[in-house]
Amino acid sequence: MAGADWWRGAVLYQVYPRSFADSNGDGIGDLPGIERHLDHIAALGVDAIWICPFYASPGRDFGYDVSDHLAVDPQFGTLEDFDRLLAAAHARGLKLLVDLVGGHTSDQHPWFRRSRTGHAAPEADWYVWADPSPDGTPPNNWLSVFGGSAWTWEPRRRQYYLHHFLSTQPSLNLHNPAALDALLAVGEFWLKRGVDGFRLDAVDFLAHDPALRPNPARPFSGPTPAKLFGLQTHQHDMLQPGIDHVLARIRALTDRYPGTTTLGEVSSQDGAFDRVRRYSSGDRHLHMAYTLRPLRGGFDHAIASALLAEADGRAEGEGWPCWSFSNHDVERAVTRWNPAGRDASPDPRFARLLVALLLSMRGSLCLYQGEELGLPEAELTLEQIRDPFGLTYWPEFRGRDGSRTPMPWQAEAPEAGFTTGTPWLPVPAPHRGLAVDRQNDDATSLLALWRQALTFRRSHPALVRGGQQRLDLPAPLLGLVRDYAGQRIVALFNLSDTPQRCALNAEAGLGPDFGGTVDNGYAELPAYGALFATLETAEVTIRKSEKV
Repeated sequence: MAGADWWRGAVLYQVYPRSFADSNGDGIGDLPGIERHLDHIAALGVDAIWICPFYASPGRDFGYDVSDHLAVDPQFGTLEDFDRLLAAAHARGLKLLVDLVGGHTSDQHPWFRRSRTGHAAPEADWYVWADPSPDGTPPNNWLSVFGGSAWTWEPRRRQYYLHHFLSTQPSLNLHNPAALDALLAVGEFWLKRGVDGFRLDAVDFLAHDPALRPNPARPFSGPTPAKLFGLQTHQHDMLQPGIDHVLARIRALTDRYPGTTTLGEVSSQDGAFDRVRRYSSGDRHLHMAYTLRPLRGGFDHAIASALLAEADGRAEGEGWPCWSFSNHDVERAVTRWNPAGRDASPDPRFARLLVALLLSMRGSLCLYQGEELGLPEAELTLEQIRDPFGLTYWPEFRGRDGSRTPMPWQAEAPEAGFTTGTPWLPVPAPHRGLAVDRQNDDATSLLALWRQALTFRRSHPALVRGGQQRLDLPAPLLGLVRDYAGQRIVALFNLSDTPQRCALNAEAGLGPDFGGTVDNGYAELPAYGALFATLETAEVTIRKSEKV
């Protein structure tokens, strides 16, 4: 897409670099590995790549604990490797976004090393420090997402420091102008190198209550959950008004580099969709935002219908959402939402339905590596788990490694072509049959469908930039109308394993074959089928569905 607002309706491809492609045989994916496979990404028909952190890091949280924002970690390559990757992506017409981890750093970062020594260092107040309670316990009851108190005692400074995640990830104090300026300088470093924007990690945690008031308890019934974070209403440790100032400063920075964009990650806390709209509205917020809320729960007619309702809106007046069904932090969608249950083999027809549903939604889209292959969640043993989140909560929560296993490039090659060495996570046997080389030349494969679907979406402005209206349909049907500059497209989805038939005042179907057809005023939808069609009239009329 051309123009300064290329991001509006764009499709992003998320790369988790540790697991994408290894070029040197050490078992860890790297920047040269990404460059070698750019043609695969470009052939999908996406507009941009978002690369998860590759910065210098001790790796306690696999790159999200940054120790030097301006350096590439040696396991991923060098700054020169990054520059070559960026140039190669641009040569293929692909934009490139990088992660800006602004809420915290590693405890090995020079900023924190100096801050923890006492009150005299210039960075003394760049992090959130607080005196102990009179009895020596933490300043308040705030909890870490990863478990336990959100406070760790620092004996050298005689204070506690805040960490929303691991204790090795101290939280930056972005209320401090100097700390915020330092973060913006990091962003400018990468913008000057030519990146096309940032994905902003954990936006809801970028500001805290300076008074450090305790969080109220959240009403809860039933047995005590494994993750105690859910027992509080997170009124003071996150979701603070100060976030707006931080976002305004970041937006002002990117506005100085025309054509760059920002994508914010919004938590799954209550009001998530409202925050997506707020954080992406006007010229003092981000360009786009997405929320983890749809990725945390199940999938049925009521849930999917509510999701489409959240996407309803006009093209450019109510913020700009970005939608994804999978990412590096959650279970893969074909497993998480499997109608037959997460322990059953995913139904290929359901995977194709998810393609149709995602490409139909108002906003921009993000496709996670391996999603185009229909990869299911990997089943790993405790001994194979590397994620500290999973190690803490096993077996109630198995962590995030099941969605982070290596990308399968060649079905018959050692380690599926990901590496010539021993991969940092194992290659699941079920993934080999879904490898890129198996699907690449198969016109009936899910990979082929993604390519067709994204080409179809790009060629229809109503799907890229249009408004959206959800249709009120009985289960198991879902429907919506996308419209832009006189083009009106209706999309229908059958969420059941039983064929459905309904009256529809639309012309013949459009786009890739999702199974649905229109004939003589009726839409026929097979099990997990979908249909796109051009409306004949200004209003869509769909009479009650019937089983075929």
